[in-house]
Amino acid sequence: MKNTTKQRLLTHNLISLFGMVLAIFGFVVGATLIAIDMHHHFENPYTGIFTYMVVPGFLCGGLALILGGAILEKRSRLRNGTDTTHLPIINLNDRKHFTAFLTITVVTLLFIAISVVGGYRAYHFTESVEFCGKTCHSVMKPEYTAYQNSPHANAGCVTCHIGPGADFFVKSKINGLYQVYSVLFNKYNRPIPTPVHNLRPAKETCYTCHWPQKFFGAVELNHTYFRADEENSPWSIQMLLKVGGGDPDNGRAQGIHWHMAGTTKIEYIAADERRQELPWVRMTTADGKQTIFQTTDKKKQLTPEQIATATIRTMDCIDCHNRPTHQYHSPERALNDALAGGQLNPAMPSIKANGIKALTGDYKTEGEALSAIQATLKEAYPEGGAEVENAIVAVQKIYSRNLFPEMNVSWKEYPDNIGHMITPGCFRCHNGDHKSEQGATITRDCNSCHTIIAQGPGRNVTSINTGGLDFKHPEDIDEEWKTTRCDECHSGVPVM
Repeated sequence: MKNTTKQRLLTHNLISLFGMVLAIFGFVVGATLIAIDMHHHFENPYTGIFTYMVVPGFLCGGLALILGGAILEKRSRLRNGTDTTHLPIINLNDRKHFTAFLTITVVTLLFIAISVVGGYRAYHFTESVEFCGKTCHSVMKPEYTAYQNSPHANAGCVTCHIGPGADFFVKSKINGLYQVYSVLFNKYNRPIPTPVHNLRPAKETCYTCHWPQKFFGAVELNHTYFRADEENSPWSIQMLLKVGGGDPDNGRAQGIHWHMAGTTKIEYIAADERRQELPWVRMTTADGKQTIFQTTDKKKQLTPEQIATATIRTMDCIDCHNRPTHQYHSPERALNDALAGGQLNPAMPSIKANGIKALTGDYKTEGEALSAIQATLKEAYPEGGAEVENAIVAVQKIYSRNLFPEMNVSWKEYPDNIGHMITPGCFRCHNGDHKSEQGATITRDCNSCHTIIAQGPGRNVTSINTGGLDFKHPEDIDEEWKTTRCDECHSGVPVM
């Protein structure tokens, strides 16, 4: 006799019912939050994380429980012999079947629509500056702060760190999983090590906005330095920086960007992780001729075996512009800029020296540093007044932008290869110490990169010689500057 007993639905079990509640919650909350975000962009990254990462987890988890519960129910019935069918029977002529089928179809289409919109919004959220800079606040605070005060503050993080295309996008997300693990389990380095070895090649990122073939001529630079004496004595230098460049099809590439603009390829081997010691350099010209330059320092020379196993890097933009966005200025540079820009009054006696003292204390936290800066400057200027209060604010701002004790971040940990004042920079190669077997030397001539057209005491030097001047050091050090690298004396903090 045929069993006509009506069976309940496979989803009528505690697991599936709980999954339904979870899925409905995720669906309603997710759709609501996505609608709000589309009309009023979330500023808080944690709201975005909840919307695009946590809530979809409820929805997907609920659907998985519904399916899992139905499968378990089906298996239970098969074991008990109460159900011998293996696939659900759908009869659209049956009103209940038709209603259920229509309901499931509409819900599925809505789910797909919300998933598409949510996936698109989630993609853009994970590519946003807020997600990169604010999510892991304690870890990324130094990088995010420096980014906001950089020339690239209007360029998204992913523009340089990921770039277009799916391959680096996938790599970045896989790498991001390890970063999440590092933050959750406190495994990250303090400070974050550089250079970033898996950074996308500069030609695929930097060249979308600038490329050396379009650079020509020279750029005028004006620098005003202030001594750490009572008068904060200024010293100005005006120079023409020979950025050069140029299209090799229309003539020979010249100037600093010759390294990148022409058909000549420059390669090197770094002896350290931060690429500050370059004992081996190879130049390959358009005709295929190679010239190898090695340091003459016997202690630093590489053996043939070391060269054969070393990583040879082709020079690109990042080898000089290694801090294009995340720049941490030394106390001396930051105070010079503040004095030159009017944030600090040069007429305040010894404000440069007192600013250095306030900035370079041994502080454990930013809060401790800001309090100490206030106390130091108030002690130095007991008369008080608006000018002193403005100075306190200016020096505190310098600290907050450049020094992060919780992450051990300062100008010392991140050498900037542009220039050569407090880091080797250009002198990594252009130190007169790299020679070829034929006796050729990588030049150390200052005029190969820039021409000084005016220099001297005061903030405005009017005597200009476009033909070029020999460098004159503000202090009388005779000819020492010709044989000693700047960074061997200058550390970012003036000797007082």
